[in-house]
Amino acid sequence: MSKNSTQVTLTRTAKNGNGKVQSNGKTSPSTTPRQLATPTDFNTEDVRAIAEAVNPIIADSFALYLKTKNFHWHMSGSHFRDYHLLLDEQAESIFASIDDLAERIRKIGGTTLRSISHVSQLQTIDDDNADFVAPGDMIARLLDDNRKMAKAQREALKLADYKGDAPTSDLLQQILNEAERRIWFLFEITQGENNT
Repeated sequence: MSKNSTQVTLTRTAKNGNGKVQSNGKTSPSTTPRQLATPTDFNTEDVRAIAEAVNPIIADSFALYLKTKNFHWHMSGSHFRDYHLLLDEQAESIFASIDDLAERIRKIGGTTLRSISHVSQLQTIDDDNADFVAPGDMIARLLDDNRKMAKAQREALKLADYKGDAPTSDLLQQILNEAERRIWFLFEITQGENNT
């Protein structure tokens, strides 16, 4: 079962006796604790829907940030300097979005990620633990991952618009613009020859 399937399952299973949702042995809060329920005019269901759309993007941002830094640190080959610098710039762009997205969820009364294990439960971007990845493969993998992120951002943006959450929609538009810039740069690299 994919991680996306697990997430859907979490939202569709019944509460257990502790007021928590139980699925596949994992427990997830079904409501925001009273002390964290920032007052808002959104209803509880809308807050939950928006948080469930944005939190996997935050998890994927952590995963993609680390993968991009991994490739930045382990770059080799004749384009070393250019790729090394580009991936550092892209990692900074990814990392910059995380706090804004997480704080946006808190502003509307939702909760967000709490740990690395929480990231791993929600992420859809695959980790890359290979000892060596050729530069061309690094670029191709990052291109695919950024395209996946852009698609998720676009879907979350549509949901935020539908729910009348203009600030979340605006934030996602800015972050999507940065993702599309990364995609553009990575795509152009793949058009060259001898990317070794």
